[in-house]
Formats: sequence, C-alpha cells, structure tokens
Amino acid sequence: MATANRNLSDYNKEEIPNGADFKVGIVVSEWNDQITFNLLKGAKQALLENGVLDQNIIIQYVPGAFELALGSQYFLANGEVDGVIAIGVVIQGETKHFDFVCSGTTQGIMDVMLKYNKPVAFCVLTDNNIQQSVDRSGGKHGNKGIEAAVACMKMIANKRLFNH
Repeated sequence: MATANRNLSDYNKEEIPNGADFKVGIVVSEWNDQITFNLLKGAKQALLENGVLDQNIIIQYVPGAFELALGSQYFLANGEVDGVIAIGVVIQGETKHFDFVCSGTTQGIMDVMLKYNKPVAFCVLTDNNIQQSVDRSGGKHGNKGIEAAVACMKMIANKRLFNH
C-alpha cells in the first residue's frame, strides 16, 4: 500500500480475526537492524493486541533481506506455523545491488508462500534512503510491521475459511 497521506499503523481492530489459536513465525533481517527491529516490535505488538499468544510467536533472525525467503521456508517446511511475517530493509545505494536484492527477495518470498500454500506477509521496505525507512518503521508513516501482521492474520483466517 502506498504510504502517501496514510499511517501504516492505523487499522480497524474489529476487522481483524482473533488470533488466539494462531501460531506465527517472524523472520527478521539483521541488516539495517535499527529499522528491522522496530518493524519487529510493531508486528509483535499487533499480533499480541489481536489475541496471538506470546508463546505462539516464534522469531528467527537471518543475515539480510536476501535470506528472508529461505528463513520463511524453514518455518513453513516443518508445518508448525500458520503463517510467517518476513521483515527486512533494502536501501538504494550507488550500484544495481539494490535492484537484484529487491527482485530476488520479492520473488523468493512469493515462491515460498505459493509452494506451502500459507501466508508470508511481505514486510520488506525498499526505500531510497534511511529516512524513508525510519518514517515507515515507527515514524511519521507509522509502522509497516503492524500492517504486515494484520495482513498475515487476515490471510490465516482466510485460509481456514476456504479449507472448511
């Protein structure tokens, strides 16, 4: 979702399913941890506020955004979680590295989600500069981690609805 004139942390709590019986994995990139750890804080806060039990939130760290797909696959391959939130940040630099990492990360996460037929919420900031990332990880645009947690919970509920 575009962030122009929108706070990512605003959502209607009445539209969120109760997550009391949800188990959610969160895979977090350690690169740009001053940003990713704020995104993690937002995601975890949203999960807890909507009923997910603390012991049902499992957090795993990976070195960078490129490893998020494999980290998500580790969670889904063992079948112990209902969904995953993949948290990372890629900030534009002076080379094409940004383009390759963004493309590979996006495609990898999508491939894992479709392979395991379980949601993997995409919480990867792809910003032009560090300030844009700060603004989206608890700054003036709210916290994208909250938005990703909400999306994950909605998709877990949708999957259960479609499987019954």
